[in-house]
Amino acid sequence: MLLLETQTPKLLVSMPNFKDELLELLKRDAYKKGEYTLSSGRKSEHYVNCKPVTLSSRGLTLASLMLLSSVEEDAVAVAGLTLGADPLVSGVAVVCGLDKIKVDALIVRKEAKGHGTGAYIEGPLPEKGAKITVLEDVITTGGSAIQAVQRLRDAGYVVNRVAAIVDRQEDGEADVAMKEADLELVSIFKLEDITSD
Repeated sequence: MLLLETQTPKLLVSMPNFKDELLELLKRDAYKKGEYTLSSGRKSEHYVNCKPVTLSSRGLTLASLMLLSSVEEDAVAVAGLTLGADPLVSGVAVVCGLDKIKVDALIVRKEAKGHGTGAYIEGPLPEKGAKITVLEDVITTGGSAIQAVQRLRDAGYVVNRVAAIVDRQEDGEADVAMKEADLELVSIFKLEDITSD
């Protein structure tokens, strides 16, 4: 049984062994070297797919604790574009719930729901003007995260930060895109951390 009554997740994430363990899982289960075509259409010798880690019980626990340290203190929710961010926002919300921290999870659809309310955003919607941190597993160009940010901003929410597990460091392209969108990018790891021996 996991009890967080005496330690908050923010204190737990300061323990370096959690970050080291997450890095080892990413190196073992998320990274491949070869010839790959990325979602951006670019070719790369490095492929990072965090889902084998973030959909495992230990991997998601570690990633959620690490990401929580990157969520703004006054954020009332974490959100991300489906599918990559789905386990992340849920995991962070669970970690928060264990310690009675009020941070909910929101999932941003790529297309509006084709029935019912036609909503782009799923989850317990906060009041307009509330602050939300967007989560992402791997940042390459920043396009997916910025799409989620735009949907949230259009819905009346304040989004200033994107927190990612891995920044691929694609010629600084994500940094430029984030700056142009008036966003701060915080990443737990850089690609060079994953590829180093």
